[in-house]
Amino acid sequence: MSRFPVTALRSVEIGTPDIALSERFYTQVWGLEVAARQGETVCLRATGADHHVLVLKPSAAPEILSVTFRADPETDLAVLAERAVRHGARVLAGPAPTLEPGGGLLLALAEPQGGVYRFVQGDALHDDPGESPDRASRLAHVNLNSHDVDAQARFFEQGLGFALTDRSKLMAFLRCNSDHHAVVLADAKASGLNHIAFLVPDWESVMRASGRLVDAGYPIGWGVGRHGPGDNVFAYFVDPVGFVVEFTAEVLQVDDAYRVRGPDEWIWPPGRTDQWGIAPPKPDHVKAAQTAIIYRPMASPAGFP
Repeated sequence: MSRFPVTALRSVEIGTPDIALSERFYTQVWGLEVAARQGETVCLRATGADHHVLVLKPSAAPEILSVTFRADPETDLAVLAERAVRHGARVLAGPAPTLEPGGGLLLALAEPQGGVYRFVQGDALHDDPGESPDRASRLAHVNLNSHDVDAQARFFEQGLGFALTDRSKLMAFLRCNSDHHAVVLADAKASGLNHIAFLVPDWESVMRASGRLVDAGYPIGWGVGRHGPGDNVFAYFVDPVGFVVEFTAEVLQVDDAYRVRGPDEWIWPPGRTDQWGIAPPKPDHVKAAQTAIIYRPMASPAGFP
């Protein structure tokens, strides 16, 4: 299989207008644990090895602050930065040691459509990774809205070394390892965050985790169902401040022999929204939440001296 300069999605950093409420939701309901605190910043871990998968920071309104990927240990981050800059990115900081929880060497880039992407090497890992039947082990993917999906997909391919796995009418799916996708780009009027997907062990874990959310007063926003591209089982929820989050499992594993399929092949029969045919149409309030969080200018990248 091809060697990727970036090997995984590690974490997503979000701003929340009620950090106490968000922390309670993601720990007591969603099932993450506090890995570290730094001032008002809260880093949350899943059950796997990643030091943290979600970072909460106080902000005036819900916003996406950055997406952090793990770079291959052999990747020269300075060379990766040069490659990304040739394709429209701007270096915000690094590569340099970071002072944020987890540590490591960090490169921060502003990408052409307004997001902040960060790449880490040598960050701390937990020595007690494991799986729990209804708890997330890591992030499965981040779905980002894009006002020009094809241009953004080219940036991921040419600037960051990802591979296009599938292209539907509205979405591009890109991978950096054997998972069918680590990043999904969705067509939208404004670029920003669509949703964050958390990986649980299997389809029954999606069901049990969804039941836990329903018991806590958070109804399923969309699902349960099985996606087309990626073949993964899904259930979507809207968190207390407006972020859309997904439990997912059984993501298709692919290699270089996988055949990329296009919009003409990813077509559902009328009225169907998933492979099984059981997921109802996505409600308007979920669609609205998936396009509400757009990129805002970032004054300075976090985690640097």
